[in-house]
Amino acid sequence: MIFPIGDDNIEGGHKPIISYSLIFINVIIFLVQLSIGEETMLQFASIPEEITHGNRLFTLITSMFLHGGAMHLIGNILFLWIFGDNIEAIIGSFMFLLFYLFGGFFAAGAHILTDPHSIIPTIGASGAISAVMGAYMVMFPKSRVKMIFIFFFKKFHIPAFLFLIFWFLQQIFSGITTFSVVGSGGGVAWWAHIGGFVFGIAVGLILKEKFKGLYSYNIAKA
Repeated sequence: MIFPIGDDNIEGGHKPIISYSLIFINVIIFLVQLSIGEETMLQFASIPEEITHGNRLFTLITSMFLHGGAMHLIGNILFLWIFGDNIEAIIGSFMFLLFYLFGGFFAAGAHILTDPHSIIPTIGASGAISAVMGAYMVMFPKSRVKMIFIFFFKKFHIPAFLFLIFWFLQQIFSGITTFSVVGSGGGVAWWAHIGGFVFGIAVGLILKEKFKGLYSYNIAKA
């Protein structure tokens, strides 16, 4: 199996305080989940049927910090760790936090639109992190993603643009196929991934233009 483990990092700029804090918070909340049980956890999950009727809107935020298992958590924090710090280095911590949260809201909206009457609880930071990945693709297309071939422990690099566009096409394929079979598809909220990524691309294009003078920071080759 092949996994991403790093990227070319910005030297200078703002410290990734929010990126790393979000990782820490998600880990702590997951440990709390394990101690209090799934039933209590689901009180803070987002349910499309409730959101469309204006109920429990706070769950649009709380659901972003819940995860359905260790692998769900690990996958999300890995991608946030790889792709979040470069964006925060350029746009600053406060703006990155706003971008992350609004990316999560937009992703949740995309998921809800696929089946607004669903009563399936939705949890996870994937939508917000997908927004981060979309922004990264347009802001740092020439950056490299470090990959590892786990069976041989062999490392290699691929352009970030290729890695992210391939990931996005996977989400679209999965979203279309699962939607055609089981409606909005319980299990993985593929359309949250898609919606978040599209949001990230749109905002990333704006941010790239707004902060283009800061792209003189050196890239540390991993």
